[in-house]
Amino acid sequence: MKINNRNNAADQRVYELLSEKFALFSGVFGASDEVLGRIESGVDFEKRIVRIYQECRSPEEIQASFDALQQELEGEIDESMKVTRRKLLENFDEEVHEKLRVNLRESMEYLNRYENWLWELTGFVLQQHAEFISGETAFRLKSNPYPGNSYPLGLYRLGRNTQDAHVYRIGHPLAQCILQKAAKKNLPESEIVFDYTGHPGKISILEPLVGQSGTLSLFGLTVESLNVEDYLIFSAVTDDGAILDEEQARRLFSLPCECSAMKDFLPCRGRLQQLCDARANGIIAVIHARNAHFFDEELEKLEKWADDLKSGLEFDLKERDREIKFLKTESRKILRLEDKLKAQREIKELEKKRHAKRRNLFETQDEIERRKEELIEEVEARLRQQVSTQELFYIRWWVV
Repeated sequence: MKINNRNNAADQRVYELLSEKFALFSGVFGASDEVLGRIESGVDFEKRIVRIYQECRSPEEIQASFDALQQELEGEIDESMKVTRRKLLENFDEEVHEKLRVNLRESMEYLNRYENWLWELTGFVLQQHAEFISGETAFRLKSNPYPGNSYPLGLYRLGRNTQDAHVYRIGHPLAQCILQKAAKKNLPESEIVFDYTGHPGKISILEPLVGQSGTLSLFGLTVESLNVEDYLIFSAVTDDGAILDEEQARRLFSLPCECSAMKDFLPCRGRLQQLCDARANGIIAVIHARNAHFFDEELEKLEKWADDLKSGLEFDLKERDREIKFLKTESRKILRLEDKLKAQREIKELEKKRHAKRRNLFETQDEIERRKEELIEEVEARLRQQVSTQELFYIRWWVV
């Protein structure tokens, strides 16, 4: 059906019905063939619209007819949207949910990956100090979890646009303290059973791991040069010796799980360390390539700046040479001595300016060389890296 305008009452109601009830022009799903197909299977929707156009003459009749049609279809539309949403959640990976900003709990606003990690960690740390509001990303802080610091009690809400509560985000002092304390926490060796079967979403890269077990390590890699860069390295293998992709290992921790103390030793620690070292070397190689690219870019910018600067100065020098040559030629034609002296004085001033320009050119060349030396020293400092790895935890895992 083609909608040409919204100038009359019938066109406006068709537009409202399609945009507001079907979410045809906006929203998460857009123009869903699934929804429209279900509606048309129950009634001949297009013919009903045409009949309203043909039979209704006044705005009141149009309003009443569309109200009746909307009321008749409302239940079927809502049910179709629910079915379509459920199919999306059941049949697409969680990565797709994240991109579409569809949450398994419709009442919760979409959280990006880092906000979600912060929220889950906050819920764990503050469970004895805060009341978490069901269906919302908000909590009411009842007591101070860290007596050495001062945090206002009251309502906190995750997000940016909130006026009725403290804005809770990664940069908030309370969140920073929680993250710092958590990062320093010593984690014991544990056994974890990940429940993929009971997880409501679909994660394709984890499906091959159902029924398997193995070991996993998480290392923190720190690279210090001019700046400090931190990385997390997941290393995991199955009991059969297969290596897990880092994304597979990371996604394991999005599943519900049961954790218990370690009952036996970890036979693959050396293998996990080797895997970590190999991935750390890959990260360092990327950093080296990035530094090489940085050096090439900065050197190119410096050389372009130097060329532009020298070209401008050399052009000015040539202009001064032409002026001086012209004035000398003209001064020889002057007969009166006073005028000759005046011309020579003017030539002398131009020669002083030319000498100053030449000094400026030499100083500019010195400045260029100084900046090149600084750039080389900066890149050398980047190459003098201090690399360290820290064991964060080792686990034995099962996926059921």
